[in-house]
Amino acid sequence: QVTLVESGGGLVQAGDSLRLSCAASGRTFSSYAMGWFRQAPGKEREFVAAIGWTGRSTYYAASANGRFSISRDNAKNTVYLQMNSMKPEDTAVYYCAASRGGLGSEHAGDYDYWGQGTQVTVSS
Repeated sequence: QVTLVESGGGLVQAGDSLRLSCAASGRTFSSYAMGWFRQAPGKEREFVAAIGWTGRSTYYAASANGRFSISRDNAKNTVYLQMNSMKPEDTAVYYCAASRGGLGSEHAGDYDYWGQGTQVTVSS
């Protein structure tokens, strides 16, 4: 069992940066791939970024590529999402998720555990 708790969301202006954190419980965190997803009002949940269990493999949605960076610290059981050059269309609830798959995936169905989400709002 893995419990995920996101933090770091808030209200920022367009062009600003924000770093989200996701703290995981459990001693097997380092064996899970981790992902970030987001859901804007009235829209489906969408993939943002993922990282494999070693941290060496990362994947990004086209909307995030070049602006966002995912990383993990297995010693701290934490995964991060650094968001730069933010845009109003980045406004959403951001969720982290854990997958036993280990390598990372853009598909929500591949993830076994989800956090409760953190709100990110970008004003223009």
